[in-house]
Amino acid sequence: MKKEKIFIDPYDDLGYAKIDLHREKRKGFPEVVFCKGKTEAQILKIAHRFSQISKRVMFTRVEPGLGQVLKNSCKKGKYYKAARIFFIGQKKRARGLIAILTGGTADIPVAEEAAITAEIMGSRVERFYDVGVAGLHRILAFRKKIQKARVLIVVAGMDGVLASVCGGLFAKPIIAVPTSIGYGLSLNGITPLLTMLNSCAPGVAVVNIDNGFGAGYIASTINRL
Repeated sequence: MKKEKIFIDPYDDLGYAKIDLHREKRKGFPEVVFCKGKTEAQILKIAHRFSQISKRVMFTRVEPGLGQVLKNSCKKGKYYKAARIFFIGQKKRARGLIAILTGGTADIPVAEEAAITAEIMGSRVERFYDVGVAGLHRILAFRKKIQKARVLIVVAGMDGVLASVCGGLFAKPIIAVPTSIGYGLSLNGITPLLTMLNSCAPGVAVVNIDNGFGAGYIASTINRL
């Protein structure tokens, strides 16, 4: 009998980080660096190593000060302040369409994280911001445009009901994103999370609180099928 080969994807061990060298081959997109909690020195060393193995490097949760540090180190990179994303490389060719909706203006930072992630991954994105349930006529005004999208990302805090409303209106996959926006009993996003998980409208899937990146990634994956 032939001996079965055990395939182990290579990684680069920096001590404090293990760089996944084959993620782009497995997933179609390289490893993404979550910056919160890392030091500037760690992030810069990770950025340098990634630049040697991939033409595309993406950093999330990049606050303005760190964005400037990365810009000074990586002249060809671009900082998307509203999304808190720093990206080095070329976006994939845009195709399909993702519609991103927010309940309110305060939800835009999370929505922009989703939007920029999806655009970097090669999706066309159209934004419909501040169309929450406090004024349903606003979303109805854009119904025909939203219907053209292949996937919807719905970002909302407070009571988080907008995702259910969209689930009842549109025959599209819906990625719901609860945000930590709201008064006391919104519980930093727990209330909209539970509302979205308990949606009676079919076709609604939910990512974690404030996880715009996760929503943009999975929506783009669906959009590009």
